[in-house]
Amino acid sequence: MPRVAFLGLGAIGTPMARHLARPEYDLVVWNRTTARATAFVAQHGAAQGVRLAATPAEAGRDRDIIVTCLPVSRDVEGLLDGPDGLLATLPSGAVLVDCTSGDPVTSRRIAERLAARGIGFLDAPVSGGVSGAEQGALTIMVGGDETLLERVRPVLECFGKRIVHCGGIGAGDALKAVNNALLAMHIWGTAEGLVALEKAGVRSDVALDVINTSSGRSNASMNLFPERVLTRAFPRTFRLALLDKDVGIAADLAREQQIVSPLLQLTAELFRQAHRELGEDADHVESVQVVERLGGGTIGGKRDAAEST
Repeated sequence: MPRVAFLGLGAIGTPMARHLARPEYDLVVWNRTTARATAFVAQHGAAQGVRLAATPAEAGRDRDIIVTCLPVSRDVEGLLDGPDGLLATLPSGAVLVDCTSGDPVTSRRIAERLAARGIGFLDAPVSGGVSGAEQGALTIMVGGDETLLERVRPVLECFGKRIVHCGGIGAGDALKAVNNALLAMHIWGTAEGLVALEKAGVRSDVALDVINTSSGRSNASMNLFPERVLTRAFPRTFRLALLDKDVGIAADLAREQQIVSPLLQLTAELFRQAHRELGEDADHVESVQVVERLGGGTIGGKRDAAEST
């Protein structure tokens, strides 16, 4: 029976770990907020034998595969050291699979430290959001040794529908960052265009109806704007702070590779600004509100009674 540890029971990590709470796995979980891990074990422990670890060291003891899912790579690196850290107990031959949307530089440093102990490492950030995690349908972008990927593939298949080997250590992190930078560009650019159209007398719902059957469409225009912006719902599913972090990683990557990247760099600055203005708890789509403030208009606008009947 594969011995698995899952560290990081956040909004995406919890449903990911839930897919591993099954009889064929010996699962141990740990979370920085102990109450969340305790609740997880209370829900799944009796039926599936899931156990709670008090520390990362306890979570890693005698494990074959360790899955981490934390906000940033520094958080993962912080789990390694000290008497309660993973390196105190992780056995040689284990594999750490980091599903954090991390940065390539830190992932390579973690991989080197683990390799010195005979422990494998894969960066494996995920895409698909909370709904994808709940459905077990995430896309997983993997960087590292392909042989290690094949060893852990059955575990990843529990919560991932599409598993792509992207290259060496850091390749998964790099691809995830660029993907999210494109998401940010689509949100900001669509918002700018719609604010301009509203001020020119074109309703946003009409504009999106045309855009979404034309060449300007994107996931943002097809899903995020109709469901969240026009309705002014702005559900909090993915923090703006995390998108800011991801766009920054993509901008750093371009600079490291000496790529002329004015659009990436500008997008990184715009999302830093939105993050500063809206705070740590804002959803990523709420960045539209900054565009509206700067443009002096509202997407969707206000309709008079005649239009709403």
